[in-house]
Amino acid sequence: MDTGSDLVWFPCAPFECILCEGKYDTAAANAPPNISATSFVPCKSRSCSAAHSSLPSSDLCAISKCPLETIETSDCSSFACPPFYYAYGDGSLIARLYRETLSIPPSLSMPHFTFGCAHTTLGEPIGVAGFGRGLLSLPAQLMNLSPQLGNRFSYCLIAHSFDVSRMHRPSPLILGRNLLSNDKREENLGNVGEGFIYTPMLDNPKHPYYYCVGLEAISVGNKRIPAPKNMKRVYKNGNGGMVVDSGTTFTMLPTKLYEDVVTEFSRRVDRVYERATTVEEQTGLSPCYYYDGSVSKIGKVPKVVLHFNGNASVVLPRRNYFYGFMESENRKAGCLMVMNGGDDMGPGPAGLLGNYQQQGFEVVYDLEKERVGFARKQCSALWDDLNRT
Repeated sequence: MDTGSDLVWFPCAPFECILCEGKYDTAAANAPPNISATSFVPCKSRSCSAAHSSLPSSDLCAISKCPLETIETSDCSSFACPPFYYAYGDGSLIARLYRETLSIPPSLSMPHFTFGCAHTTLGEPIGVAGFGRGLLSLPAQLMNLSPQLGNRFSYCLIAHSFDVSRMHRPSPLILGRNLLSNDKREENLGNVGEGFIYTPMLDNPKHPYYYCVGLEAISVGNKRIPAPKNMKRVYKNGNGGMVVDSGTTFTMLPTKLYEDVVTEFSRRVDRVYERATTVEEQTGLSPCYYYDGSVSKIGKVPKVVLHFNGNASVVLPRRNYFYGFMESENRKAGCLMVMNGGDDMGPGPAGLLGNYQQQGFEVVYDLEKERVGFARKQCSALWDDLNRT
C-alpha cells in the first residue's frame, strides 16, 4: 500500500522477478482470475495515456502497431494499450493494463477496475496498491464508484514493524470516512478534530500523484530548527515540499536540515551515552548510542516535533525516531531514525516523511478538503474497534 505511487499492480504468470532471491517465491505467482482478451484497456483510454505518461493516443496506437489508416480515422480503440514501464526508487516493472470487476465486501462491486498485470519486474516481487493522487490509483477509481468512499482514506501502522513477532494484529486501512469519529466535532475544531492535527496538501504541477505538505521546522528538545524554503512550498517546476509516503521506510531530509537536526540531537545526547560507532557503520544510521534498559525508558533523549504548515505540530513518540538494536556481547544501541536525503534528489520533493515515523498514528488523507491529518492511536485497538462494528 503506497501513497507515493498511483498504480495498482500484481504479478501474473508467467512471471520473472530479477534480483528477488530470498524475497518471494516467484513460482507462487498466479495469473489473475478471469482475465481474457476482452479485458484489455484500449489505446485511446485515459488510463492508457496515464500509464504511458500521458502520451497522445496516436502515439500509443502506433506503439501498438495499429495500421496507419486506423490512426488517421481515429478508429484504433479496439487495439490494446501497449505494455508500459513503471519505476520506483528501488525497483521497476513492465506491465499491461487490464480491466475487470472488483468486488469489495460486503456488497460493493466496481466494474472496469483498471490494474497492471506484470510479467517481468526488478526487485519488486509482490505487487503494490497505489494510493497516490493519479488517475490509476485505488482511491481515484473508488471515487468513480462512490465519492463518499473514495474521497478519504486512512491507515494506522502498527509500531515496531521490524519485529514481526510483536505484530499480533494487522495495521488497519480505512476506506471512506471512519464512522467511529464524530464528524461534527471535527468540523467545529478547525485544523484539529477528534485528535487529528491537519496540514494542507500542496499541489505539485509536475508530480500530481504526490501528497505534498509543507514542513516549517523541526524541534529537537526546546530548540526549533527552521526548514529551508523549499520544504515549505512547491514551486512551478515541481520541486519542493515534503511527500507523505507510506512506501518509504525512513524520513529523508535535505542535507543542511538533516545536519542541523543531528548536531542538536548529538549535542544533547553525547554527554550522556557512549557513541556506538560500530552500529553506525553496520546500519548506516547516525548517531547511535549504547544504553541500558528499554528504549521507552531512556532518559536524556530529546523530544522531536515536526512543525507543518497550518500550525500543525506533530510530537513523535520516542520509538518513532530512536530505535534499539542489539550488537555483539548483547549490548543495546539506539539510533536516530532519520536519513540524509541529500540536496540533489532530482526534480521533485525536497523531503519525504517515511512510514517508520508514521507508526502509532492514524494518518488520514482527506481528498475532499485537500489536507493530511495525524492522530496518536493504538492501532491494534483501532483494528479491534473496527472489527466490532
